[in-house]
Amino acid sequence: MTSVYDFNALSLGGEEIPLSRFQGQVLLIVNTASACGFTPQYRGLEALYRSFGPRGFSVLGFPCNQFGGQEPGAAAQIEQFCSDTYGVSFPMFAKIEVNGANAHPLFRYLKEQKSGVLGSTIKWNFTKFLVDRSGKVVGRHAPTTKPEALTKDIEGLL
Repeated sequence: MTSVYDFNALSLGGEEIPLSRFQGQVLLIVNTASACGFTPQYRGLEALYRSFGPRGFSVLGFPCNQFGGQEPGAAAQIEQFCSDTYGVSFPMFAKIEVNGANAHPLFRYLKEQKSGVLGSTIKWNFTKFLVDRSGKVVGRHAPTTKPEALTKDIEGLL
């Protein structure tokens, strides 16, 4: 695999989505959760998506229940929560694992490309990977990094 565009992922609705659909866009790929202290970051992620989407930017959200059981819901519950609570309109995908033997291949790739403080392991929900228009992972940001703090980096890639 040479870029994020070589992977597929299931949407919350169960449709297999080739990430090549996002080819040529700047992406922010995030593992999310609905009952996390960082959950309000959905608001900032949506603001980035609405602000930069017309210029070729997308946020891709991947719910994950590996950290404190903070995403226990089924796909329909996750979708309703994100939409009703935060007005999320960016693409959301089916719940995945990001660490361990069952980690989604996309997240294995992302972690290989950009290690974090704990090496390749993802520490918690709302870890953010910034991807340039060619599909190269150019940044990894901790859960504590607020989405709006990435504005300058995103603008630089657009």
